[in-house]
Amino acid sequence: MQDLDRLKSELVASIEAADTLEALEALRVSVLGKKGRVSLMMRELGGMAPEERKTAGQALNLVKDAVAAAIDIRNAALSSAALDARLAAEAIDVSLPVRPETEARLHPLSRTIEEVVAIFAEMGFSVAEGPDIESDYYNFTALNIPEEHPARQEHDTFYLSPDSDGRRKVLRTHTSPVQIRTMEAAEPPIRIIVPGRTYRSDHDATHSPMFHQCEGLVIGDGIHMGHLKGCLIDFCRAFFGVDDLPVRFRPSYFPFTEPSAEVDIGCTRDGGGLKIGMGDDWLEILGSGMVNPRVLANCGYDPEKYQGFAFGMGIERIAMLKYGIPDLRTFYDSDLRWMRHYGFLPFDAPSVHAGLAGGGV
Repeated sequence: MQDLDRLKSELVASIEAADTLEALEALRVSVLGKKGRVSLMMRELGGMAPEERKTAGQALNLVKDAVAAAIDIRNAALSSAALDARLAAEAIDVSLPVRPETEARLHPLSRTIEEVVAIFAEMGFSVAEGPDIESDYYNFTALNIPEEHPARQEHDTFYLSPDSDGRRKVLRTHTSPVQIRTMEAAEPPIRIIVPGRTYRSDHDATHSPMFHQCEGLVIGDGIHMGHLKGCLIDFCRAFFGVDDLPVRFRPSYFPFTEPSAEVDIGCTRDGGGLKIGMGDDWLEILGSGMVNPRVLANCGYDPEKYQGFAFGMGIERIAMLKYGIPDLRTFYDSDLRWMRHYGFLPFDAPSVHAGLAGGGV
């Protein structure tokens, strides 16, 4: 076996002379690889006598360790140099002015939610939140939705895979489960709104599989339908900016409210257009009603003592009506041209006193 000290010196010198990571890797393979010089020498140990093999093996391991250490040191130095060169080549001048076309715009959905929150905050409502993935109990059962209701079918609701107990969670179909969670966690009086994402299996120009709703809930002693009507009439007039906006309540049915009512606002459709305000036509915008006594009982409230009202509206729908957006699908297209047209200046926060209509392009 050749002089190992001379071999070690030769190999270490070659490693230190490597000027690129690629050259260093090639050298490593030629020395320590499966067919490298040191690896082949290690194989020769098998033909030696036991004592000679022990001595030669220890000496060869010292060479192998020295070579590996030299490779690690050189690799660290070359990697650092390569990183410095890359950082120098990819340097960005952060002092350059912002390009005009990159001016940020607030999405109409975000703006609409801010407006809704601002209006109801003036009425004393607080904002509540809950999970997007819900149990069947919170999404349906606690809200008095029967087993045979169409909303429970897979053609209308997104179900997740069964858990270990065979129960299937759902992507919430409305924000109403947050009402249940709030009533379970707190005693009356309660006055909340719940803006958030919801999910249903539907997709066209006026429906999306993911959309936004805002629920409202008021629970207390002596709450009646007059409170519901006054609250929603004030909201509609403030949101659309029409002081004398006609608002009507039509009898309807929802499992979680009794009595229930659809809320319509006045409009005109002259010339194929739509104008909100005094007119000869009506436009449905939200649902409402007095909380069903069964729902109150499900949450541990005494229906003989407490009453309340609830309502819910689609955020996309009222945004489309207020800002003249014709197709719901464009809300999710990520089209910067659309954002420049319908977006809002991000620092123009809405408020009831300052006005809700400004801030657009």
